[in-house]
Amino acid sequence: MKTFAHAVVFLCITLLSSLGNSQEVGLQLYSLREQFKTDVEGTLKLVSDWGIKSLEGGDTYGLPLGEFQDLLEKYDLQVVSVGSSFEELRDDPAAAIQRAEDYDAQYIMCAWIPHQDKFKMADAKSAVEVFNQAGKQAKAAGLTLVYHPHGYEFAKHGKGTLFDFMAEQATDFDFEMDVYWVKHGGEDPMELLNTYPDKFKLMHLKDMKAGVKGNLSGHEDVETNVTLGTGIIDIAALVRRAAELEIPYLFIEDESSGVVQQVPKSLEFLAQLRKM
Repeated sequence: MKTFAHAVVFLCITLLSSLGNSQEVGLQLYSLREQFKTDVEGTLKLVSDWGIKSLEGGDTYGLPLGEFQDLLEKYDLQVVSVGSSFEELRDDPAAAIQRAEDYDAQYIMCAWIPHQDKFKMADAKSAVEVFNQAGKQAKAAGLTLVYHPHGYEFAKHGKGTLFDFMAEQATDFDFEMDVYWVKHGGEDPMELLNTYPDKFKLMHLKDMKAGVKGNLSGHEDVETNVTLGTGIIDIAALVRRAAELEIPYLFIEDESSGVVQQVPKSLEFLAQLRKM
């Protein structure tokens, strides 16, 4: 097992070199939410053994902040993007900013906008107002606020979508693309990147099982998350385009029950891209 882990480390380092010094492959820690429940330190060690150094997270999984930070340092891990809720950004953005500063992170990420049944223009307008206000405060602290669309934002509006409205009105916040949820919402991730080349500051790499029929609900069976390169999303092309756009962090997110087995294989797939 140790030999395999070392091999993955080598593959990951090779990948990072091929994408340039300004871009890294990281991990969204929500991927390992079940593993953290039983062994926080062992889970962080596993991430380190995979060769990953950059994280998106912010939760301490029941540990005091200082103790969790000590473990991050022990395993040479860095949280570069912290999560926040819509409600927190609306009511107490200073708390999100403080969390980012606690981890010396660069980004604050929100991944859900509360709404009833269908996401509507009123929801989009409310979100833009909240994100612009919180984003302005984040900027003043040297941070970048990004919103992670979940698919429902691609509901039709006029000649485009509600996401188009949000992107056009985003003066003080940006976006993180989760390629799975863009696809699930009926959009082409590559077309969206090309339409808004300056709007996406981070990316989630997540492949979709063949046969999945997307919708605008923002929900799907987590077991449809498959090893990168084995699903229906052109991960290779998106990684290359992300490099061209100088998106600095590509976070693997695998919410499936097979995450521990799939992430090393996903890293192998990404490492092979340098040969293509």
